[in-house]
Amino acid sequence: MNATSIESGILKFTPKDIDASYVYEQFGCLDSVASGYDSLSFNIKGPKAASVSIELQTVSDCGSAEYQSYHYTVDGLSGTLQTINLQLDSWTDANLQGIVGVLWYGFSAGMTGTDNEWQLDNVQFLCTNAPPPEDPEPPNSTPTPTSTPTDLPVTITTVTVTVTPTNQRVPAWSTYLSDNEDTVVPEGSTIATPTALTNDQRIIARDDAPTCSNLLIDDWISQSRLTFLYYNALLMSSSDDGTMKSIVVKDNRVTFTPLGTDSYFYSQTGCIDVQEYGGVSLRISAPAGTTFDVQLSSTKGACGGEQTTDAILTTKQLGWTFNGQEQLYSIPFSKFKGIDLTKFEMVFISNLKKAVTFGPMSLYCGDTVAEYVPPKVVEPTEPTETVPAPASTATTLVIDKFGNADENALGQWHGADEGMTLTFKRNTMTLQTNDSDLMWVTQVAETCKDMTGFDGSYLHIAYSGSNLFTVSMQQHNEKCNNDIYPYPETWDSLEASRYSTKSDIYIPLNHFNIDRTRTIGFAFKGFYSTTSTVFSTIEIVNKVPTGFTVPEKLPSGTFVFACKRPNSFAFAIDDGDPVFAQQVMKTIDEENITVTFFTVGAPLRDLTTNLSAIYNEMASKGHQIALHSYTHPPMEGLPDEAAIDWEYSNDIEAVKETFNGLTPKYFRPPFGTEGARMRQRLAALIDEPYIVQWSVDVEDWLWAESDTPEKQLDAFKRDVAAGGDIVVMHYLYNSTVSYLKEFIQIAKATGKQLMRVDQCMMDPNAPPLPGEEAAP
Repeated sequence: MNATSIESGILKFTPKDIDASYVYEQFGCLDSVASGYDSLSFNIKGPKAASVSIELQTVSDCGSAEYQSYHYTVDGLSGTLQTINLQLDSWTDANLQGIVGVLWYGFSAGMTGTDNEWQLDNVQFLCTNAPPPEDPEPPNSTPTPTSTPTDLPVTITTVTVTVTPTNQRVPAWSTYLSDNEDTVVPEGSTIATPTALTNDQRIIARDDAPTCSNLLIDDWISQSRLTFLYYNALLMSSSDDGTMKSIVVKDNRVTFTPLGTDSYFYSQTGCIDVQEYGGVSLRISAPAGTTFDVQLSSTKGACGGEQTTDAILTTKQLGWTFNGQEQLYSIPFSKFKGIDLTKFEMVFISNLKKAVTFGPMSLYCGDTVAEYVPPKVVEPTEPTETVPAPASTATTLVIDKFGNADENALGQWHGADEGMTLTFKRNTMTLQTNDSDLMWVTQVAETCKDMTGFDGSYLHIAYSGSNLFTVSMQQHNEKCNNDIYPYPETWDSLEASRYSTKSDIYIPLNHFNIDRTRTIGFAFKGFYSTTSTVFSTIEIVNKVPTGFTVPEKLPSGTFVFACKRPNSFAFAIDDGDPVFAQQVMKTIDEENITVTFFTVGAPLRDLTTNLSAIYNEMASKGHQIALHSYTHPPMEGLPDEAAIDWEYSNDIEAVKETFNGLTPKYFRPPFGTEGARMRQRLAALIDEPYIVQWSVDVEDWLWAESDTPEKQLDAFKRDVAAGGDIVVMHYLYNSTVSYLKEFIQIAKATGKQLMRVDQCMMDPNAPPLPGEEAAP
């Protein structure tokens, strides 16, 4: 060692070399079986994410002079003093009736490579049916070993055991790109209310009740809740910290595909009392031969502290086997020695070697293993009435026959966003994408084309393959000028599947709620299936096949990129990092303007974010609070309308809870991803909603953390000069927030009046502008 010392009964040391430094304890021959010991416990502190190996020294019998060495590795230490409990049978083939020593070695450098001080304390063997004792009093002296260990063997069996994540949650705003739910539980269950933890405050898992019901930890209902906001159903931290190759949520199941044995996943419960529960139940599907480690942790000391007591078992020790079929498994608390069930903190999965799929994870009552069964998904009902399709007297117009990759049958441009896969062959175009935000467009004019002469006619699309996409008709700005923002000014979106047969789509042009005197073209977008679609014809026809009926036009809200009020300008700000909130408010107050804040619902319910208090302060100063989804997914990319409704309903309820019954009509789609289904479902839940995009993008997602953050100013100036007047920005980054005052002053210099989005849309329900009278 480079240095060793004893302070308050704790050994502190600084290793000299990962290959040569070690610490050991030797003692008289111990028959752990006869003595009733089944695990080794010790307190250890190393650099965050560091690893350490533990050698168990045993003899064939207590009269033998030579010992054999067996090895185990603990990975990913927390960086704080933590208790590690290891089952003695973890050292495979070791003679547990002849233990003579324990040695720690292989002290790795950890995450930073600079902090290399280690601590070791409270080394003890634990009885089979007894909790670990309290830390011993500091010793008066340090005994000196009388012998040294043998050289380390050439072959070391390393088992990756644990990575303990910090209790400090990494909130979503630290990884925003451009930018929980009401927990569903069986009848009779009571879920903890998420609350800020302090040193003297604990979350109680459920109220005392005459009957006990499963307490849901995660139902895997939302991809974005898990992998964007890093929440479980308890609105507690749940993450792989980027160690997995992929995490896919589908149908109340989650599939973890590891990069290697260092991959892990944890789900925190928040220091809850689980004494009335017998353990954790979940369904698992895994290939035959799959093994991994399960760790349970409890908070050590007062709730809110960073130290944990951890107990680790392998699936083999739990008696689990897999055969590729989904089966119910239990993680009984009784097998995890030393865990304080009054302060249950976390379930941790590590040492994965193959992809595994988990079903809903919950606490079960008593000794009877019971699973949480999610409620059956019920798709929302929509109008199903149809009417016969009337014929029209208008002429026909062939728009696209896909004979050319660069232009359509009108000689106008057609093309796709980068990322779409297009294949042109024999007058067809095959389109495939896994991104609902991408679109393909075919234009009918370079600027504006008056399509009112085709009123009463139908847009006909001949296709094969998937019809799970949106068809949009685009409207130009009032000057029909491609250099003026916004361009397009708006569009209306209809669901292709509602208007389709197996080979043809017929949409009445008057179902597109736009100004058709300013038509630009048509777009295919909002694809929510990876199955490809083959297109062969796009045309306007004046009649449809006999027997075809037209579905009811569903409301789709008002879709805006720009203000309606002349000479107005609106700052529309999406969620950010609470640490910057006060600076944002100070700047806005100093500039004496009002703005609109689009807020994600789940973090409002997480009191540790303090966002509910922050936004209530903003609302009290006259700023507009608007919707931004519950967990920030690309809404049109969700698999079904039930998932879309789940996002809206929970977001609406979270805002209503937080702002004294407020139900905003304004919604900004996460990532700007728009389509027919998300618009129709919003309009079904909120009367006459506004779907708000933007015409001024500061591009904080691109430049804020680059070497040239000042390009955010360039982007703002560019879009303002082009006529843009609704802003998108986030208070996620210090550079963006520091430029806010300059953004505002640039906008003011245009001579436009700065106001909330609802005011710039001339919404009669918006508060009056200064000098205006309130609407009657």
